[in-house]
Amino acid sequence: MPLQKLQFRPGVNREGTTLANEGGWYDCDKIRFRSGYPEKIGGWTAFSFATAFLGICRSLWNWVTLKNFDIVGLGTNLKFYVENGGEYYDITPINYTTNNTVTFAADTVTPSAIIVVVDSNASSLQPNDFVTFSNAVSLGGNITADVLNQEYQIRDVLSGTSYTISARAVSPVGTPGATVLSNSSDSGNGGGFVDGEYQINTGFSIYVLGTGWGTGPWSRLGWGDGFTTGVGQQLRLWSQFNFGQDLLFSPRGGALYVWEPGFASQPNFLSRGTLVTGPECPTEILQILISDATRITIAFGCDPYSFDPNAGSLDPLLIRWSVAEDYTDWNPEITNQAGSFRLSHGSSILNALQTRQENLVWTDTAVYSMQYIGPPYVWAFNILADNISIASPNSAVTVNGVVYWMGIDKFYMYAGRVETLPSTVRQFVFSDINTDQLFQVVAGTNEGYNEVWWFYCSASSNINNRYVIYNHLDKVWYYGTLPRTAWLDSPLRPSPMAADTTVNRLVYHEQGVDNNSTDVPQVINAYVQSSDFDIGDGHNYGFVWRVIPDITFNDSQTTTGEYPQVTFTVLPRKNPGALYGPADSPTVQTAQDYAVANTYQVQQFTEIVYTRVRGRQMSFKLESNTLGTQWQLGTPLLDIRPDGRR
Repeated sequence: MPLQKLQFRPGVNREGTTLANEGGWYDCDKIRFRSGYPEKIGGWTAFSFATAFLGICRSLWNWVTLKNFDIVGLGTNLKFYVENGGEYYDITPINYTTNNTVTFAADTVTPSAIIVVVDSNASSLQPNDFVTFSNAVSLGGNITADVLNQEYQIRDVLSGTSYTISARAVSPVGTPGATVLSNSSDSGNGGGFVDGEYQINTGFSIYVLGTGWGTGPWSRLGWGDGFTTGVGQQLRLWSQFNFGQDLLFSPRGGALYVWEPGFASQPNFLSRGTLVTGPECPTEILQILISDATRITIAFGCDPYSFDPNAGSLDPLLIRWSVAEDYTDWNPEITNQAGSFRLSHGSSILNALQTRQENLVWTDTAVYSMQYIGPPYVWAFNILADNISIASPNSAVTVNGVVYWMGIDKFYMYAGRVETLPSTVRQFVFSDINTDQLFQVVAGTNEGYNEVWWFYCSASSNINNRYVIYNHLDKVWYYGTLPRTAWLDSPLRPSPMAADTTVNRLVYHEQGVDNNSTDVPQVINAYVQSSDFDIGDGHNYGFVWRVIPDITFNDSQTTTGEYPQVTFTVLPRKNPGALYGPADSPTVQTAQDYAVANTYQVQQFTEIVYTRVRGRQMSFKLESNTLGTQWQLGTPLLDIRPDGRR
């Protein structure tokens, strides 16, 4: 029988059975399709191995200062940082400072590192909040002044004015440091002049369901979706944009802050974000956006004006905007363009995104167009679609004027009108997704490969561990596993950036071919598996005795004397629905040494690999799990001969 080509349709299809999808791909991880053929995705490399950030990062923004410093704003559930040159600088705003009101008490009965702190002027304390002490003196023993006068993370809150910390040697918070145990001599209280500098409340790393409608002001989600009261008591999401060289940022449900890098030759990385105050400036905001066309700062979901009868309560459908060119002045007057508008569909604004000629605004049930029309109305609002959904405040992206987003049960696109985005993996994604953690969904683009990525939590996970990709040029889908909570493809940086939750570092994607998130490279296990195919509609058994590979290992990065390799596996079935029988998995290895320059010019690999596989239907799988290996599959051939009917 002549050799049979294994030429499959590009993209993965999980909308039917593996036999119904004959001629296509059925399963994959860490691969993409380029020019219709599957290949392993690029590797990733940490910005720096020396430093890491605290918490789960869910927001990235890249801009350049007037002194040409390339900076990334980075918001986690515990901190807010700016990154430059691989260093993370803590600019978390200060909530308040207490003076001469802090005292300490060490556990001298059963010596431990736990210290009870009492601050008569403290308020709104939460576990995991951060405080920095100054002017303390030694407690008399191991707990010296240096041990006390540093930043601490609160362990437990005992009351409105007391809490505990764990004493540690002098070191940055979040870095391994020696635990300092108290002893019988530590009977002092730190003196009478200790100050406490309290940062804004931290947030949760996962979404926490409340008890139903009314748990927060106006609720903050749809009917029946609870929202725990307080900006610090919910999943911490940030929105951020640069206003010129300054950075405006806001925690979801919190106030507006600004970080000013200054005009010196080196940005003032020691400065912190400060609260934006001014006429009628909102104090509770769900999301911010800065219009590039008008330099107007916009708050989506916020508290009303002070002269409004509902002042003091967050209105999640209210949109307010500032005076043009001034993010501190929000007072509407006849001589400026400040103003407000309240949406009518839905119960809360979930997202806002700036596109080419308009802003899109999503509530939990509708999507609006927000277009600038100038004074006196400033903005025109038109509903684009009702009875639609969006998964999270970070689940929409715009590519070449087209907006793509993930809903709660399907994908959407907007290119002048709202449409359902057809997906061949819709059932696979939404049947294995943690619906309680949809707020963690984050979208991003990988423009070098014409891709839109969505990261989400599988049904068994409370943190993002899966992704799904739509190639908008080839209109195909594929998916895999990867722990990412934030993504940004910025033209100011060499490749897409992402937050890796396994090491709490930012990584560059599409760099190298391995997992270099630590200083020890790790293998990226990548595979793609076809749907079942057969001989003559499965009338006869087929016997596969050899495979002729067609694969390139270009761009592999092995060391001298090592050769990239992949595994070809042929999996047989007796009948559709039966378990796969004994498979054969020959190795295909290149004959080239990719540590030698220019070896990519000639494609060389094992000419023939031999197998012994028998079945009515068969599936083909290609997998790699070695360091330095990069591959793209072409059109391999199987030598199949009829082998009877039973």
